Amino acid sequence: MATIVKVQFHTAGKLYDFGVGSFELKPGDRVIVETERGRSIATVVTPPREYEESQLPEGLKNIIRLAEASDVESAARNATREKDAFEFCLRKIKERGMDMKLVRVEYLFDGSKAIFYFTADGRVDFRELVKDLAHQFHTRIEMRQIGVRDEAKMIGGIGICGRELCCSSFLRDFEPVSVKMAKEQSLALNPTKISGQCGRLLCCLGYEYETYCSLKKCLPKCGKLVKCGGIEGEVVKMNVLEGSVTVRTDDDREVEIKGDDIRPENIADRPKQPRKEGPKEREQKAGADREPREKGQRDQQRPDGQGRERRSGRGRERDKKEKK
Repeated sequence: MATIVKVQFHTAGKLYDFGVGSFELKPGDRVIVETERGRSIATVVTPPREYEESQLPEGLKNIIRLAEASDVESAARNATREKDAFEFCLRKIKERGMDMKLVRVEYLFDGSKAIFYFTADGRVDFRELVKDLAHQFHTRIEMRQIGVRDEAKMIGGIGICGRELCCSSFLRDFEPVSVKMAKEQSLALNPTKISGQCGRLLCCLGYEYETYCSLKKCLPKCGKLVKCGGIEGEVVKMNVLEGSVTVRTDDDREVEIKGDDIRPENIADRPKQPRKEGPKEREQKAGADREPREKGQRDQQRPDGQGRERRSGRGRERDKKEKK
């Protein structure tokens, strides 16, 4: 048996497993851990939990120690250095006219490296910029290009709902979002209303998508013909949350019926109307009928007054001999 806690390095960041060792930890404690990039300060997110040896993640490391006051002060100094580095790098980007947007600067806990996060539409040659940064801050420099979703997660902000962005407050991983999710929830397909601060589709479109799909399975679709309690008509509207549909009868009345009251055998498809020919199809059909008539007229207008007659090879040879 081994005791494990999950920690995060940033708010709403990814969770990482670490062994507790001999420490007594609770959510909210600051700890020092060893990572691939060196020692870092992290925050405990979950209470300690015991796991079997077979369930332990590969390469599990233990927490080194609890964070002390000096560690917290060091993290605060790094935050000040990150602000200064951001302003200096932003000034250099403007001076060089580089087509990139600086998002954030992050110093490692021990100050051995500074990571500059940026967004750009394509590839950027930042070799000269790295030289300027290394000469100014005397540390290792790493330039890391990120996407617009990661940019919104780092910067944060307020969404159209009036709350803090999901990605910067609690959403740890980005899930695929499609326009189909908005259609299933009968939302207006207006890009300004279904897009977030990052310009991509709202992450919250996927929160209730599966619920809407499961509720819609219990209701007849729009265009179906239904019968229920003496009411017969066509479904013109669905109210998924209330579990009802609006039916338009033959006398142009609209009646709301609960989906549970409609039996499956009383649901039918609307009969298909015969397909009407379009102007182009009618013109093609008229042209096909006109061709044989025109061909017959041309044959009748030959000089000898006879239609064209197909002759075999022997017939043509006999005609030549008769002419001679």
